[in-house]
Amino acid sequence: MTIGTPAHRDVPGPLSGLRIIELSSYVATPLSGLVLAQLGADVIRVEQLGGAPDRTRLPRAASGTSLYWSGLNKGKRAVAVDLERPEGRALVADLVVGEGAGTGGGILVSNSDRWPELSFDGLARRRADAIQVLLTGRRDGGSAVDYVLQAGTGFSYVTGPRGAGVPTNMVVPAWDLAAGLYLATGLLAAVHERNASGSGQRVHVALDEIPLAIGSALGYLAEAQLSGIDRGPSGNDVFGTYGRDFVTSDGVRFMLVVLSRSHWRRLVAATGLDETIAALEKALAVDLDDEGERYAARTVISALLEKRFAALTWSEARELLAGTRALVEPFRTFDELVESDLVQANPLFTEVDQPGVGPHLAAGSPISMGGRQAAATTAPAVGEHTDDVLATVAGVDVDRLERLRADGVVA
Repeated sequence: MTIGTPAHRDVPGPLSGLRIIELSSYVATPLSGLVLAQLGADVIRVEQLGGAPDRTRLPRAASGTSLYWSGLNKGKRAVAVDLERPEGRALVADLVVGEGAGTGGGILVSNSDRWPELSFDGLARRRADAIQVLLTGRRDGGSAVDYVLQAGTGFSYVTGPRGAGVPTNMVVPAWDLAAGLYLATGLLAAVHERNASGSGQRVHVALDEIPLAIGSALGYLAEAQLSGIDRGPSGNDVFGTYGRDFVTSDGVRFMLVVLSRSHWRRLVAATGLDETIAALEKALAVDLDDEGERYAARTVISALLEKRFAALTWSEARELLAGTRALVEPFRTFDELVESDLVQANPLFTEVDQPGVGPHLAAGSPISMGGRQAAATTAPAVGEHTDDVLATVAGVDVDRLERLRADGVVA
């Protein structure tokens, strides 16, 4: 695994020497493996014969190859075994245990705990410093998925267009994404502790606790307990501060966010609304330097700004806003995004030729260390590295490998 600069020099990643067996599907656990692989870990994804159930998930290339799967599994190695057979699960346990303690292995990332030989206790009996990183849907081990949890944790009632009559889920699976990062963080914490003490442990993340933890961290749950939350969805208004969308005379819709008092004062001056805003503050007995009061007065503020921006082209609006230091970005479709310099001229992206997909620009790691970032690589085919991994990691000799293949245990 390498770390890439804009020139994509080959440099060992900071997690080089760490080996992780990933037994997973869908978003959270594959994302955790992707993050770690991009930092240099050897991540070996184990799948059922024929491929994991998320191998065909949309979106897909014209060939039927899943762009979703390819995106989440770049830079990993792939092993295919029959997980329904004890022999297959024993092979996976052998991969986790590796060739003895003291190597960078002994780590399993999984979203299933139903097989005793792949549980923490089962692995720990074979390797004292084994680490199991487990994602479950719910704390008690029950099932849950992101979009169900969105429905049950309050966020859907403050999402969507203004005046929406029904709760609206986010398109982005935010809780899956956060869970993947929590899994990677928990794994690295366990490795750090193992390096200090020599002991392994079970790391458990429950998906249903992610929106609860985030809701608590953002103060939403405390607000509900102390005073109740009676606001509904507010479209593109940014809760708690001033921010919303506007449209220019040439039809460009853009997002404007004013975070600080200096942003606000510069915006008022640049738009020529000094006297109007001063009169508004006097009439309403408010101080709009305070972001909470700006949020409360957002409707009347927006009416003033709407009129101002509607008289400007996007080029004129952008020039006017440049000196305010407020945060501004035009809305783009995905089609517009991939044609923009944000992708075409961004060193985060390199061209990869993914089998079944073809050449396209793909993002590497957004983590920069010492000015270096991991470049994107291809994702593996089903079982692409089975022979090599079983031989070098689990110590399976050629004769045994042939018997396993003849018996249908491995692809």
